[in-house]
This record gives sequence, structure tokens and C-alpha cells, in this order.
Amino acid sequence: MSVTSPRPDGSPSAGASILIVEDEPAIATAIAQRLGAEGWRTEVARDGLSGVDAAARMQPDAVVLDVMLPGIDGLEVCRRIQAERPVPILMLTARDDETDMLIGLGVGADDYMTKPFSMRELVARLKALLRRVDRAAQASSASDGAEPPMVIGDVVIDRAQRRVHRAEQEIHLTPTEFELLVMLASSPKTVQTRERLLAEVWDWADASGTRTVDSHIKALRRKLGADLIRTVHGVGYAFEPPTSA
Repeated sequence: MSVTSPRPDGSPSAGASILIVEDEPAIATAIAQRLGAEGWRTEVARDGLSGVDAAARMQPDAVVLDVMLPGIDGLEVCRRIQAERPVPILMLTARDDETDMLIGLGVGADDYMTKPFSMRELVARLKALLRRVDRAAQASSASDGAEPPMVIGDVVIDRAQRRVHRAEQEIHLTPTEFELLVMLASSPKTVQTRERLLAEVWDWADASGTRTVDSHIKALRRKLGADLIRTVHGVGYAFEPPTSA
């Protein structure tokens, strides 16, 4: 099923293509209709393998992906899609379990919502994802590779190529994880509040997503090591340069 209603308003998300991988027809149709009303082009896949194939064919700007799917589950779909091409993925789950959230983030999801969810919130999350991707593309184009990498001890953050290495080993980060790491590392030892991180990285105007920040921090620690990011309880997080820095 495909819905096309592009809106030529000049905004970064106008006419964006969104792949919806959801096996519940009522939910898939409701999401497609709501996103179509935003001027986005949508396509729906009903199972995991169809979702992987659709992502390869349509090259979407973002993916809304259910965790529980026939065939292969959403986590495996996420792995396969990200292995082919980095794309923002918002995962949907029926369980409010932080373990599931961390697994999803670990395989390449950028955001996570629990069913039942608000369509308004889904749209807001997708708009934020698309803005971040557009902002990153503009920054990369403007720098044209001239911006030197950030080197902090054994951590190298190449903002132009959006690549991260630690101890000469490349670490795969989602677009959101990369933006979060850059913000923290740009001001070492400086405590960044959860509210500021939400505003700067997620483009959220309110503080309702502090759990999202915490989960992404946990995912970063799992990938890069627990020593790089210090928790300041009740406030936020600070990037701690490696001891070799």
C-alpha cells in the first residue's frame, strides 16, 4: 500500500518517504493516513522480509518499524536495513521494557515508542529525526571534509564523514547516537542537562523524553565503553576524556 501526497512547503521533511513495517492492518493504515496528511510519501510492508526488501527498493528517508513481526522480527529487520544503508528508524513495541529498548538501540534504532501511542507524538518524533538527518547532511556538505576530526585520547570523532573510532576500532553509531556523542565531547567535563540534550539533539521542546536520553547514553556506553560518560545524578551527563588524553 502506498500513499503519496507531497507538500512543497520547503521544509526539510516535505515530501519525505517513510517506510512503515507493521503487520496489524488497522495500525499500519492509521499511521500511513496520518503521515500522508503531513505530506509524506508512505509505503507499508506487512512482514519482516517484505520490510527489508522495501527498504532496499525505495531507499526511505525514515522507517517506522514494529518489533513483533511475522517471519523475522523487527530487531533483525533493523540490523539488515542498517547494514545496507544508514537510515533513521523509529521502533514500535507493545512492551514497555527498557531491555527491549536497549536491544533496539543496540541494533541501530534511533528512537522507540510503546504501543498504544499518540499519532501526534509519532509525527513529532519523525519530524525530529528528519530534521537531524537534514542538519547533519548540511553540516557535512558545508565542511566538505575540511573540518578536522575531534581527537580525545583514543577516541576519534570525524564529523565530516560521521565516523567514530576508539583504539583504532571503528564503532558503528546511529545518527542520534553520533549527534549525542558530538554534543557531549564538544565540551569535555561539562555537565549537559537532560533537558538541554533533548532540545539540542532530539529537537524536543519539553522534558518528557528524559528516559530516551538515558537509554541512548546506555547504548553509547555499551558501544564505546562505560568510562567515557559520567552520570551526574538528577542533572545529566558529562563526557570524560580517556585517561590517556
